[in-house]
Amino acid sequence: MNISLTGKRALVCGASKGIGKASAYALSSLGASVTLVARSAEELASISADLDSQRVAPGQDHDFLVLDLNDPDDISRKIKPLATERTYHILVNNSGGPASGPILQAQPNQFVDAYQQHVLASHLLVQLLSPGMIHSGYGRIINIISTSVRAPLDGLGVSNTTRGAMASWAKSMANELAPHGITVNNVLPGFTDTERLRSLVQVWATEKNVSTDQQAQAMAATVPMGRFGTPEEIANAVAFLASPAAAYITGTSILVDGGRTRGI
Repeated sequence: MNISLTGKRALVCGASKGIGKASAYALSSLGASVTLVARSAEELASISADLDSQRVAPGQDHDFLVLDLNDPDDISRKIKPLATERTYHILVNNSGGPASGPILQAQPNQFVDAYQQHVLASHLLVQLLSPGMIHSGYGRIINIISTSVRAPLDGLGVSNTTRGAMASWAKSMANELAPHGITVNNVLPGFTDTERLRSLVQVWATEKNVSTDQQAQAMAATVPMGRFGTPEEIANAVAFLASPAAAYITGTSILVDGGRTRGI
């Protein structure tokens, strides 16, 4: 099975922490050159240097880009020159989730901001990078979304709405890009031990007047495997979907949740 990414270049969003960071390491371990994207220059520089110290293939060259996914002008201004001078074969769309809260209490601007950060930013990145993928004959677009695509999660109204829109966008894009040999897939993480999940545990523990340990244990108990996942476990799915071995997988959403989602 061919999972080598030697000679391929990836752009990974939200790469300063959590699933994005783990995905950058996973892609690099298969030989890809990685451009790390996030808003923290200091963290990105440190990760990029660490990746450089762990090169596994000739010609690997890692770098980073400070970018605000909430700002379409910033995306265009910084990505256009990169897309002109190099080809990106892999794009990982990944961004922090909207704030928690009941959907009835959500303000219109929360939906607008979330849609911009997730759907519109991803769309613009694909528009900018897909011509290079088409020309090279290789393209992998992988979106980190949520299990809420299959079963909306209580207390995450804005996120549920936005993630659903993201999945529909991805399916439409997959159908259009498939004739060019470009795949578009979604990875749906379950409860994963990230900064985002820890913040949600804190919020929900406070709402229920229980300790964070009690809240975390209650959440883990809903997972058949009895634990939270790790960012690395999500990243393994990302790396496989980015590889040549996944060439006939497109337009799908893959659960990586320890069996928590009850639907088939």
